[in-house]
Amino acid sequence: MSEKARKLFEALDLDHNGTLTREEVIVALRSKGPSLAASGVLPFWGVQDTDASSALFDAADQNGDSVLTLEEFAAVVDRRFGWS
Repeated sequence: MSEKARKLFEALDLDHNGTLTREEVIVALRSKGPSLAASGVLPFWGVQDTDASSALFDAADQNGDSVLTLEEFAAVVDRRFGWS
């Protein structure tokens, strides 16, 4: 797991409970995405619309419980963003 994936997960975890919900991912990417991209935590092309954010969530939710752990999230973003 990359440090970039960990930092992005922490930035998206709006309630700081150690997991991500679909709503958290969508809201956080919408509100924080541009500043995260500007600071290098997220690639600029990673700042997308609601459908793309939802699709990212679906790809990462490996066990289908509608909650992402750091491990599930990192496995997908490391691969998608070329961080691994």
